[in-house]
Amino acid sequence: MSADDGYDADVCLIVEGAYPYVIGGVSGWLQDLVTHLPDIRFAIAAIKPSGESLPFRLTPPPNVVMVTEIALAPEACMPRAIPERIAVPIADALVAFVATGDVGRLAALIDLIGGMRASVVTGDILAHPAVFARLRRHYQAILPKASFHHYFWAMRVLLGGLLAVLTAPLPRARAYHTISTGFAGLLAARAARATGRPAFITEHGIYLLERQIEVMMADWIGDQVDTGLELERSVRDLRDLWVRAFTSYAEACYAACDPIVALYGENTLVQRRLGAAAERVRVIPNGIDARRFAALPDARDPAQPLVALLGRVVPIKDVKTFIRAAAIVHAARPDIRFVVLGPEDEDPEYAAECARLVADLDLGAVFAFAGRVRIEDWMARIDLLVLTSLSEAQPLVILEGGACGIPVVAPDVGSCREMIEGRGGDDVGHGGIVTPLVNPAATAAGILAIAGDPERRAAMGETMRARVLRDYDHDAIIGSYRELYGSLIAR
Repeated sequence: MSADDGYDADVCLIVEGAYPYVIGGVSGWLQDLVTHLPDIRFAIAAIKPSGESLPFRLTPPPNVVMVTEIALAPEACMPRAIPERIAVPIADALVAFVATGDVGRLAALIDLIGGMRASVVTGDILAHPAVFARLRRHYQAILPKASFHHYFWAMRVLLGGLLAVLTAPLPRARAYHTISTGFAGLLAARAARATGRPAFITEHGIYLLERQIEVMMADWIGDQVDTGLELERSVRDLRDLWVRAFTSYAEACYAACDPIVALYGENTLVQRRLGAAAERVRVIPNGIDARRFAALPDARDPAQPLVALLGRVVPIKDVKTFIRAAAIVHAARPDIRFVVLGPEDEDPEYAAECARLVADLDLGAVFAFAGRVRIEDWMARIDLLVLTSLSEAQPLVILEGGACGIPVVAPDVGSCREMIEGRGGDDVGHGGIVTPLVNPAATAAGILAIAGDPERRAAMGETMRARVLRDYDHDAIIGSYRELYGSLIAR
């Protein structure tokens, strides 16, 4: 793409709290994406919690032509006097948008701020006496039994982040690509409105649901309302205010973005339930270098089948369910061996508990913890992969094992069922067995059904290999984004 077309970049990637300050996860995915699209110029709009300088943990490739940092909480300074005729309409529009999620209100707010970008800060607006009086009336209308102090500071954070996103410098790009809703999604909505250029979103998880869970569990919010002995919570509290705000941000993002991309089919249903238009939703999964894994040699030992769990030894992976399932399997098939491949240093206490459980169940002769390993050195030896995680999105280990012809026993979380059984209309077959969560007996039954039947194991392994090569090949996924970017840039 030409660098002399009046745009800073072809695509502006909008990221909150990740690239290029974090390694792994979404950051690793973005680094891989931009590296494999060298002919597209990218700008990064990196949203950070504060104005504090953060070191880059990843070095962007040469086709990342600029990184614009946006602080949700800029450095504190003395509030400046703003005329009431300016401060009050902005504050009213901010509160109305947070309360409703109406994209029309967001559009009006963007137009209202207009030329004031980079000159308005939250303290200037909220310090105005007329605005303070309006916030008191809003508080009395929606949270009269809560603490006004807590309400005011919640609004300061929510409105401050919103105002920061709406007044920050915006890279000029032909298309805008956000990796979540939240404040990143708001910036995408603003970009689409202010520039007339297309915006779209790729959600790895569902940001809104993640924030809702955080808010409901957060002790820093606390229940500010005394509900007495009522069994039903009919009075609103500060949690409702936070959830409504993040819901508003998601609704505005979904309204502005087309397409709305998820990693797997189940999440498209969630996106639609949260307000995404059905005709805009589509799936682009993550991919792997499938042919590299498929080319690994077969070094399995038919006399001693090897069952492996690949993952960190941490509670979210529920390694204890795997250990208890191994004990059940061992009683029926003492020839089957078990190994956990993954680091044990993230939660040493949990790792020690797992080691004690192996000893207590007298599995020491057939169960090992191999620690951090090079996955390619093990894949050729594994007969069956097992996951027992409490939560997953799209675990790449299933794809990597599948490319090697290894079937899977995994719980019904994230995209596990879709990867094992296929999406609607998939006629390849089942590449393993899906189990309930935290169910050692069901996990053991799945292991025995596959590892105990060599013909079934081989057939399911080939099913996994065929599905991975067809649906999850890295080059094909990169090609999908190349095509999508090309269509949006050309608009």
